[in-house]
Amino acid sequence: MDDGPSPDDAKTTAVPTVAPPNAAIRALVENSPIASVISDPRLPDNPIVASNKAFTALTGYDEDFIIGRNCRFLAGDATEPWLTEEIRRGVREQKSVLVEILNYKKDGTPFQNAVLVAPLFDDDGELEYFLGSQVEIDVDAPSLAKARRMRAVEIVKDLSKRQREVLRFIAKGLLNKQIAHELSLSERTIKMHRAILMKRLNAPSAADMVRLAVEAGM
Repeated sequence: MDDGPSPDDAKTTAVPTVAPPNAAIRALVENSPIASVISDPRLPDNPIVASNKAFTALTGYDEDFIIGRNCRFLAGDATEPWLTEEIRRGVREQKSVLVEILNYKKDGTPFQNAVLVAPLFDDDGELEYFLGSQVEIDVDAPSLAKARRMRAVEIVKDLSKRQREVLRFIAKGLLNKQIAHELSLSERTIKMHRAILMKRLNAPSAADMVRLAVEAGM
């Protein structure tokens, strides 16, 4: 998710040991059916510090290889550099970014990939982690990503105004305490809205909720 060595170099360079995030952060991706990772921008090269089984299933790389590396190991000869730069821009500006980019699996198979990168902030409003999630797009069905966006928009339209406000702040990476401050509500009320949103959006994890919000253009 940042500048650095080439993909081939990234696959052969020794990987430093990184500390795993706390259970609450890991839970953001563990239960998601969507391939997802957490990276730590406070460490050199913004390495992945947590990933889920769906990410391993999609890419073919196991967790022992993934942890400690920057996501660029998925890039290859035909990966679009202007889209890679769009992801880097989101990282630099600490904003959510959703792009469709060509990546490569462990066996060298290229695949079209809808990649989301979204910031996660701590209680003090400081950038703590990035959430990254990926959905493979069938090259024979290029309208899939558009269909996902249209579906997300329709789902969000059915939410109440307050629910949309809460979801918008969730998509920006804010925690319940921060959202409560922004909306002048109690943290308990925000927790209630978050639980309702996960149920209404049929989102098994916070990562899925963030992705749907970004797909809807929030």
